[in-house]
Amino acid sequence: MRQRLLYLCKFFLITVMLFIMAKIAFMLLDHEGHAFTVSDMFDVIWHGLSLDLSTALYILIIPFLVTLVSLWWDGKVLTKILRAYYILLAIILMLAFVADTSLYPFWGFKLDSTCLQYFDSPAEMRASVSGFYMTARLLIIIAGSVLIYQLYKRIPLWRKSPAYRQGATAGSLLLIPLFIIGIRGGLDESTTNVGQVYFSQNQFLNHAAVNPVFSFFSSFEKTSFYVPDYEFMSEDECHEVMDGLYFTHSISPDTLLRTQRPNIVVILMESCGGIFTEDIGHRKDIMPQFNQLTKEGIYFSNFYANSYRTDRGTLCTWSGYPSFPRSSVMKMPAKVRFMPGIAKSLQGAGYQSWYLYGGDINFTNMRSYLVTIGFEDLYWKKDYSQEDQSTAKWGVRDDITFATLRDYLKEQAPADSSDTRAPVLAGYSTLSSHEPWDVPTHRLNDEVLNAFNYLDGCIGNFIREMKQTPLWENLLVILLPDHGFSYLGVEEDHPEHDHVPMLWLGGAVKEPRRIEQICNQTDLPATLLGQLGIGHDDYPFSRDIMSKGYTYPFAVHTYNNGITMRDSTGFAIFDLNANRTILDESSDGEALLKKGKAILQTAAKHLKDMK
Repeated sequence: MRQRLLYLCKFFLITVMLFIMAKIAFMLLDHEGHAFTVSDMFDVIWHGLSLDLSTALYILIIPFLVTLVSLWWDGKVLTKILRAYYILLAIILMLAFVADTSLYPFWGFKLDSTCLQYFDSPAEMRASVSGFYMTARLLIIIAGSVLIYQLYKRIPLWRKSPAYRQGATAGSLLLIPLFIIGIRGGLDESTTNVGQVYFSQNQFLNHAAVNPVFSFFSSFEKTSFYVPDYEFMSEDECHEVMDGLYFTHSISPDTLLRTQRPNIVVILMESCGGIFTEDIGHRKDIMPQFNQLTKEGIYFSNFYANSYRTDRGTLCTWSGYPSFPRSSVMKMPAKVRFMPGIAKSLQGAGYQSWYLYGGDINFTNMRSYLVTIGFEDLYWKKDYSQEDQSTAKWGVRDDITFATLRDYLKEQAPADSSDTRAPVLAGYSTLSSHEPWDVPTHRLNDEVLNAFNYLDGCIGNFIREMKQTPLWENLLVILLPDHGFSYLGVEEDHPEHDHVPMLWLGGAVKEPRRIEQICNQTDLPATLLGQLGIGHDDYPFSRDIMSKGYTYPFAVHTYNNGITMRDSTGFAIFDLNANRTILDESSDGEALLKKGKAILQTAAKHLKDMK
């Protein structure tokens, strides 16, 4: 019995030590933009230990069962089972460690089941990184797996069965309650969860403390197809908090346009956070042409993204529907069929609609969503030549797709009132300002900033070309990002992370203006339709910010594990993993976050009730 206990203790300790080493590697390799001290590293290890111990106990179950069986049967097959388990475990641990460390700079949150969506579209996974990047990590996984396997294999096994098998068995069975208590994290009502290791106002330190293996497997309870109830308060209290936050009709909206039936182009600029612009990020060199254009059109200076991923942000923009921390509505065809959409709303006004994307339009169920919300024609990567398709890792680079957009407008959009063709709505998602930042220009040394500088050049060229055509007089071009971007310390917990630009340009614009009200990406449908004199009652979470009824400006945002809110009182963040406020820069943060919780609770119930 003693030999078996020693074996289990050594196995358990090796597993915990591997988790601690992985934390140190995570902090050292992903340190860019995240300042920390040696003391912080010890804090991360200490606070993350409870989750490491619980996860190690999960992993110890198989060796424990093998030792229990070995009390009665000394067959060699048990050793083979352990060896096979070592191999499987070594591979799983290295996959988790490498994936967690590699994905964090891109995503800004710990490893979870989100990464599995790329297995449905491996081309998109390969497009984000270079072949060398993938090969290097594969070699690290192989080498690390061999090393971990050898560590486990060298643990001495028991030599024979004990003389008193019944007593040894009874003693072993007494360990089971300890396993259960350790795995669930004690005897309290709350069980082991990711949030229990959060200890700092610095989210990087909190994330470093989280065990990636536990984070990955626990996230399957909250997949992108699942919507939690988010029961923060009673239904009556939730209704009371929600009263007056949203309205579904326009009241004498302030007029921004010269016409109610312009040709409309909505361009979703991939990852284009406001930090890359002059007005928000105080950078004149990255997007100089966009900066100049903000003075020529209607610029929304306090506009905020609702989400952190393209599939979420696209749906927020076109359907005016809120985002969820872990759930992707775009991937829920049963719910998408009930979604409103700008294209669908404009069909009744006689518009023809078309969508352009240089990548794989099947990724994250994008094709199904766009068709369902009313887009009649789609133009995507497969519609281009093989030469064009290979111009960027993700598909067709932006200067080529911008040219496609220009040509479509010249061919399909009516130039004036004498043209009897239907007005057009063109949607367009850019893609070049995305990892691996492979753009044809090299004006800036930083590859990320250079990619956004390239996007800026494409935008500037497109606008100049359209100004030279008769189409400009009746054209409305709306530029906004799909989401913000984490870059050099501007993470999800930074007040400017989701502060993004929205700009309306074109001859259809009445006059240049600067709109200062705080507003959300989801407010585009109601605001646009309000300008066109079209009802928007079917957009329950979209507000016409130019309406006289828009009396309480606020913006809500959800990310992988939390919700942020802002209004005139300030900014605050509630972390769902830690189940507590992690940042409060508001004069009344409690009331502000209560509104955010009510919105999330109401939206989740609304989505669940769709049928």
